[in-house]
Amino acid sequence: MIIKILGSGCTNCVNLERVTRQAVADLGIDAQFEKVTDYPAIIGYGVMSTPGLVVDEKVVLSGRVPTAAKVRELLESLTS
Repeated sequence: MIIKILGSGCTNCVNLERVTRQAVADLGIDAQFEKVTDYPAIIGYGVMSTPGLVVDEKVVLSGRVPTAAKVRELLESLTS
């Protein structure tokens, strides 16, 4: 699984990465993380409000930082 965090590196982006890494660890998923900070690339995903979360090239969340439990739910729905 490839997980991308879209954003400039702001506090919300850092928090999104933190809760996503926590959810991945909780689920025992093998995932590779990438940070996308290039604005044209972010807009290419259709994300207008950061941070954004992309899993295997599918935007699953943008514009907010969810709880680790919510990210776990998102990832579980994608892996089942």
